[in-house]
Amino acid sequence: MSFPVIIATLIFVILLLSVGYWMLVGRREKRKQPARRKDRNLILRDANRQLAQNPRDHKALQALADLYYDEKTWDKALKTYSILMNLSATVEDIDEAEVTMRYGLAAVQLKNYEEAYKALVIARSLREGSFEIDNNLGQLEYRRGNYEKAIALLKPAFDAVPEHLPTQRYLGRALHKIKHYKDGIRFLKRVVDAEPDDKESLFLLAQAYGETGQNERSLALFSHLRPDPQLGPHAALFAGTINLNRRDVDRAIIDFELGLRHQRIRKDVRHELQYRLADAYAQKQEIGRALNLLVEIHKTNPGYRDVASRIARNKELNSNKNLQTYLIAPKSEFVSLCRRAVNTFFDNAKIKIADVQMIKNEYADILTEVETTKWEDVVLFRFIRSTGNVGELIVRELNSRLKETRAGRGFCLTAGGFSETAESFVEARLIDLLDKEKLLKVLSRLK
Repeated sequence: MSFPVIIATLIFVILLLSVGYWMLVGRREKRKQPARRKDRNLILRDANRQLAQNPRDHKALQALADLYYDEKTWDKALKTYSILMNLSATVEDIDEAEVTMRYGLAAVQLKNYEEAYKALVIARSLREGSFEIDNNLGQLEYRRGNYEKAIALLKPAFDAVPEHLPTQRYLGRALHKIKHYKDGIRFLKRVVDAEPDDKESLFLLAQAYGETGQNERSLALFSHLRPDPQLGPHAALFAGTINLNRRDVDRAIIDFELGLRHQRIRKDVRHELQYRLADAYAQKQEIGRALNLLVEIHKTNPGYRDVASRIARNKELNSNKNLQTYLIAPKSEFVSLCRRAVNTFFDNAKIKIADVQMIKNEYADILTEVETTKWEDVVLFRFIRSTGNVGELIVRELNSRLKETRAGRGFCLTAGGFSETAESFVEARLIDLLDKEKLLKVLSRLK
């Protein structure tokens, strides 16, 4: 027999065997299905016959309840287990813990959480150490806002079945709620790795990363969630806030604007997005755009945070470019403005700037040598970028700087005012305090 004939014969035999196998499997499956149906029908028939003779026949009720439970016919299971619970007080053969637990679990499936909670609390008093009870009761405690109790139940459930994802999910969320962020990350990360579409757990994980100083991870997750219809606005708010705190104003603006593009936004989240976007625009010196956002907030919620005072401030800044530069421009522009102000401070004077120091972004000290036809002296100017009241402490520190630099006179300027103690301190000293009104006069001399 030739080789090709042998190969063809083998293929034919294999095909015959395959067809025979699948026909046999099919006949077995057909035989199984009627058997299952027959078992179910038999259970129903026998149980109903027994209940017709005795409506309190606990064995018949148990058979029905278990059948409904296995078939996930939760409403019928709930009703039948309820009867068994009532009978358990007088019938010793009924496993009270089991029927109470299953009643509670059926109630959970039907979202009848109050009934489920009552039943599972009783079931746990009858049977401790049950994974089903601890897990479901722990989730119910979480829903009720009892996070400490939820953790106490979910931890033993996790120890019993470590791979159970819902247990890890609610344990991670409960730990997050009580601000145990590091412990919460452990469980939330497992959930997100297994189910990337669990957006709520992903959002909480992003928050937890932010709370533990892992801003890059937090920002990456919040940025990923920005398009989500439900969590997107809130995620954009968090992402923008992280970028704003990092002084990445351009990216913060993108985040806030993306958040505001969503159709469905909670009112409080919308206001906060607008408020922080206005702050970002102000930092970019786009005062008109910032003002429009603040006015929009004020129309729907006049008492929101300090919107009213910010509107007044932005209107003033929008009409006074020098004041705008003084308060919110970058350091270099602020210092340049202060140098120009110093040079116009004294009439007919020759002024030489000896030293300039910028302290954080709070104030600038400019040391000058001033010469006029009548006098010459070393004068120290301090320009404070604040609209609030300047206290005694900063004026005392200015006085110390006068002694260090051997300046004969000092001027302290602010866009706000001075406290009474600050004014009292300079009464017998060669320091002049210039509040907002006097500062504006100085700035008005500048082109």
